[in-house]
Amino acid sequence: MITEEKKEVIKATIPVLEAHGTEITSTFYQNMFKAHPELLNIFNQTNQKIGDQPKALAMTVLAAAKHIDNLDAIVPHVVGIAHKHRALEIRPEHYPIVGKHLLEGIQEVLGDQATPEIIDAWGDYYNQIAQVFIDVEADMYQAAAWDGFKPFIVRKKEVMTPEIVRFTVDSDDVDKTFTAGQYITVKVKPSGYPYEALRHYSICSNDAEDGITFAVKREVVDDKKGVVSNYLHDGIEEGDALFLSAPAGDFKVEEDHDKLLFIAGGVGATPVMAMAEEAVSKGKDVKFVYSTFNEDHLPFKDQFEKLKAAGADIQVKYSDTEGYLNRSDFADSDDREIYLCGSMRFMNPMIAELNGMGIDDSRIHFEPFGPKMSMQKV
Repeated sequence: MITEEKKEVIKATIPVLEAHGTEITSTFYQNMFKAHPELLNIFNQTNQKIGDQPKALAMTVLAAAKHIDNLDAIVPHVVGIAHKHRALEIRPEHYPIVGKHLLEGIQEVLGDQATPEIIDAWGDYYNQIAQVFIDVEADMYQAAAWDGFKPFIVRKKEVMTPEIVRFTVDSDDVDKTFTAGQYITVKVKPSGYPYEALRHYSICSNDAEDGITFAVKREVVDDKKGVVSNYLHDGIEEGDALFLSAPAGDFKVEEDHDKLLFIAGGVGATPVMAMAEEAVSKGKDVKFVYSTFNEDHLPFKDQFEKLKAAGADIQVKYSDTEGYLNRSDFADSDDREIYLCGSMRFMNPMIAELNGMGIDDSRIHFEPFGPKMSMQKV
């Protein structure tokens, strides 16, 4: 355990982390990938380029510093990150590599401010935090439905909108048990791309009779096509094989939540679609508010119809004619637990609207499509 003296050193670095955290973590990633290019097979390069991953790591480090006297306060964040680590096959041997380059990033950015005392304290604290992750992830590996990446055959490929395709994949060799709200991780090696690429995709149906179902939005960032999403759209057909790691994630409907409001935008409907199906099957009171551009961009029409037939209150709002979701769309939700999913650009205003209605954060359960800690309060 880290000493009380070193705790005080860590606390004293909080203002520096607030000012330079993202610069430190960006430097860390650049240096680590240069020294260990094999890790480019694991990390999402799009999140690196747009800055989400460095920001998320900076927020995690800052949260750890702020809660050094009570690490239990960040356990929910640790669990969420650990699920992604398990899905990506992060192993204990990766942690010393991360620690080495994180400390070097601190030294490089802070220069003379990074005294030997500070580096020593952060070295000890990093090792303590790393062990927490290693222990949590060991339990997750033990509980996983299968180990590593296994081949699945694409049974169905359905074009739902001009930019969203739904895949159903199956395997006879693994236990396909999952919890509604979880995601699978797909590993591909697109032609002409120098590395393997891994991406998380939420399971979008609670019905696994024909296999595991997930949806993929064709991504374009600054006129650059997303490597994996475009490969899956254009290069994968029914009968092809995809490699998946076991379902992961802690986004789920709590058993004692009986009155529910699901809010989603775009492809963010994927996890909450499965969660709503599960909730309706258990007799829960379900309201689902969904936003998309127009009817041509409405995915999951068949699933929405089944939910409506089962008694769910389904409300679809088209932003091109009706505007964006706002608090008027969430009226009469004072007694509902709220489950929210979408891009981070969608999530932040939705949470602000809900808070503006007097809804406490404790009733808002969310899953952003991107590194969660990049938008998390600490």
